[in-house]
Amino acid sequence: MAFSANPLSLSVPEASFESWLRDTGYLEILDSHSTAAASAAATTDASPPPPLHKTAAAAATSTAASLLSSIKTLTSLLSVNPFSRLVSADLSGPTPPWTGSFLSRPSSYSFPAGPAQARMRVQENVKRYARNYAFLSLLFFACSLYRNPVSLLGCLLCLALWEMVRFACSRWDMEERYPTLRQLLVRLVQLATGVILYSCSLQVTLIYTIGVSYTVMIMHASLRKLAPIKQATGSSWHRRSQQRKTLTSAR
Repeated sequence: MAFSANPLSLSVPEASFESWLRDTGYLEILDSHSTAAASAAATTDASPPPPLHKTAAAAATSTAASLLSSIKTLTSLLSVNPFSRLVSADLSGPTPPWTGSFLSRPSSYSFPAGPAQARMRVQENVKRYARNYAFLSLLFFACSLYRNPVSLLGCLLCLALWEMVRFACSRWDMEERYPTLRQLLVRLVQLATGVILYSCSLQVTLIYTIGVSYTVMIMHASLRKLAPIKQATGSSWHRRSQQRKTLTSAR
């Protein structure tokens, strides 16, 4: 044969190619391709300029269609499970930098082109920035307790009760000498904890914290563009860039 076989020149099914990109970690290519495909579709569907008397109607129709598409994309986020790809190792690893990775610059954000892209961004970004979102949830909870001092006092009272139980069990060796008394004491403190937390309306604070945290997490994860997990430098960065260009051209 005069030429060696080039596997990149073969026609690869769309689903197989996307599955391979997901498995190999090139999700940023899928993300950028979805955005480019949406832009190309919008440019292709653009019709010639209408007459002047139809300009307002065409603009209103285009705005309504764009608004409905955005609402459909946002509505699809309600059915997404953001924790489907989350594992325990994602919470035990190092926290991504807040300014350089989590927030980054404004050009790193864009409205998702469709429900599929929004779903992919949410699942991957929640996996990447799990520790950042967890810290934000704790921050929102602390702010909620600060705004509701009664709930804060209830939490402190419950902690004091359990600390007293721990001290009593350790001081008199109740686990070995009086196991029945210890079990009864724990049950009484559990009942008292439930009554105190309910009386201080901690459930309202928890619902508010969970709602705000979940909304912020979903919105940030869906708007944040996917980027390479690790920013390489030197020759490795050049090699990864060349691979990314090759994969894009092969597509």
